[in-house]
Amino acid sequence: MTVVGEAPTVRVAGGRVAGRLDGGVAAFLGIPYAAAPFGPRRLLPPAPPVPWEGVRDAGRYGPTCPKGPGTPLFPEVVIDGEDCLNLNVWTPDPHTTGLPVLVWIHGGAFTTGAGSLPGYRGSSFARDGVVCVTINYRLGAEGFLYLGDGVANLGLLDQLAALAWVRDNIAAFGGDPDRVTVAGQSAGAVSVATLLAVPRSAGLFGRAIAQSGSAARTLTPDAAVGVAARLAAVLHVAPTRAAFREVPAGELARASAALVAASQVPHDPTSWDVLPFAPVIDGDTLPAHPFDAVRGGAGRGVRLLTGWNRDDTRIGLVPTGLIDAVDETMLAGVVAALGGPDGTVQRYRSARPGASSGELLAAVTTDRSLRLPITRGVEARLAGGATGNWLYRFDHASSSFGGRLGAAHAVELPYVFDLLDDESTRPLIGADPSPAVAQTVHGAWVRFVAAGDPGWPRYDQAGRDTALIGAGITVAADPDGELRDTWSG
Repeated sequence: MTVVGEAPTVRVAGGRVAGRLDGGVAAFLGIPYAAAPFGPRRLLPPAPPVPWEGVRDAGRYGPTCPKGPGTPLFPEVVIDGEDCLNLNVWTPDPHTTGLPVLVWIHGGAFTTGAGSLPGYRGSSFARDGVVCVTINYRLGAEGFLYLGDGVANLGLLDQLAALAWVRDNIAAFGGDPDRVTVAGQSAGAVSVATLLAVPRSAGLFGRAIAQSGSAARTLTPDAAVGVAARLAAVLHVAPTRAAFREVPAGELARASAALVAASQVPHDPTSWDVLPFAPVIDGDTLPAHPFDAVRGGAGRGVRLLTGWNRDDTRIGLVPTGLIDAVDETMLAGVVAALGGPDGTVQRYRSARPGASSGELLAAVTTDRSLRLPITRGVEARLAGGATGNWLYRFDHASSSFGGRLGAAHAVELPYVFDLLDDESTRPLIGADPSPAVAQTVHGAWVRFVAAGDPGWPRYDQAGRDTALIGAGITVAADPDGELRDTWSG
């Protein structure tokens, strides 16, 4: 490392970059890992970054990819510009070597989010000896349009390009390219779980963390072509790549987000699993369904930490008020629509005496949409010979909405990143976040990234050991196993 004034500078593929100091660590922001995906490169696989002369300013975040609007609980950051395939690096010491590396893939239903959101600031990981990288990737139709024309999964290819950039450049920041963990939450977790099944990901990472998301969310080619046809009809264009290229990027992003909103009806919990834009089983980048691939041994050498939040789907029930509108008829109807056998409601009521119909609906949909596919994904890995699996359930409840939000979707994120001083997280986690929870969950994630073991027993189908995470960690054998058994068919 050299110093220009007070700005740390390093050389990467493409040229030199000058970062800045951030809370005692060095931050390098907005570094391109691929060329701008517009003009002749639009709706095509990522190309190498265009080199620059002199020292590039990496002291501020780069442009964000076109995306849909945010919400009060999940505000968005929008930075204009075409060089949106960029990443951010926080490092404790670019002078050193051999540091473990965490690469974070953001969530947002594949239509929102960015690596530059305040809640993903990597300074706390760097403080604790981890080089932290956050990335942008193309969203909505820009990233996941499928037309059956030989071009697919551009957002996934962006993620692979970012991981290849990390492999080739992270040593300049003190990181070890042989100690890379890829991690993500929600759509980011879907990405991570899917990458385990992607042949060209081999060698890019040796550990993975998937929070509240599974590879069950991938699309078949027929389903993805159907999405493209619906989008083309909304935009009044032909369902061809050339026609979509003529649609301004902002308009295409808004139409993509509107299609997601129309598919995920707030008052229909059976629709919450629908992701119109997601990785597609295209036969090339993703040759087979990820569950089948890992059952066949794909990614067996990668260690995986994965789990869900105890009240994940309350994120769609509490802020909307739907949790109080659910009655027994609606609860029974949703359970039937989700494939619950006779007696499912009674089992959940026995396990949660005193719970309202809305609270039972949250428990049912969390299990059916997240716990079950996450667990079955791990069991598919076990069948394929992958023995390095750790399962968790995050149990710490948010105090938002009078405490009714519970341990909902994404509540764990400020604790994972140990960013409790970030005011933007208050609507989600409440005004009184627990430092003890942050110390527990952030510490477990650091241990896994650094040593490949979060600190509790591995998961297997004999014991089904699962870490219940709050202010401390309690290991339970098959928690709520009778409810898991409900969905065994």
